[in-house]
Amino acid sequence: MNYLNPDLYNALAAQYVLGTLRGPARRRFSKLIMQNSEISEAVNRWELYLNSLGEQLPDVAPDADVWRKIEDRLGFSQIQNASPKIEATPEPTTKSSRVVPLPTKKPRLWQGLTALASAAAVVLAVLLVQMQPAPVSEVKQIAVINNQQTDLLWSIEITDQEIAVRATKALQAKADADYELWIVPEDGSAPVSLGLLPKVGASTLVKPVVFEQINIAALAVSLEPLGGSPNGSPTEVLFTGKLVIL
Repeated sequence: MNYLNPDLYNALAAQYVLGTLRGPARRRFSKLIMQNSEISEAVNRWELYLNSLGEQLPDVAPDADVWRKIEDRLGFSQIQNASPKIEATPEPTTKSSRVVPLPTKKPRLWQGLTALASAAAVVLAVLLVQMQPAPVSEVKQIAVINNQQTDLLWSIEITDQEIAVRATKALQAKADADYELWIVPEDGSAPVSLGLLPKVGASTLVKPVVFEQINIAALAVSLEPLGGSPNGSPTEVLFTGKLVIL
């Protein structure tokens, strides 16, 4: 599992703050919080967001007769107002017993609370399902793109369906140009474009079918006009990187 995937660690951070992330998963994530600043910041953002929601709730002062209504619904008023029942006995020396009638019907308040709790449980279950991170595809290949000083500029992860690319802080991107990623076939045929690379942050490229159909010698990055190559071929190749099969 790639915990550096922003979508994944943000979902886990939300569950961690809500308290729904438990057991071994919570212990693993607690270690990641201490080891990774981006994950720690995500947890802090969720804490601030959820706390701010709570602070936005207005204080509501209950009416003076709220407690009386609660007693009425619980049946306590009936108990207090009920006349004590004295059982007759043939023996004058036997003390009469006082029988206090207890409500035999389930109070309406508890019925309402039960229904409310059931509804809340359903809503919580739906939210938890929605917050569960989508299954993460297994990374099959990786590549790194370095400059001449061996500074890491982009990291690339390839799964069965997509190509995930993340730009590093070492990248000093040009504002008036774009960077395009290419497949360099082993047989010397024309390079195949995989799409534009991010200048900051991360992006996902669609993995073409041809990726699995040809032998790849390397991946290449070219400098292109804004919008990408104007003719379907690399304009100026800047960097190359080898694919590593995991």
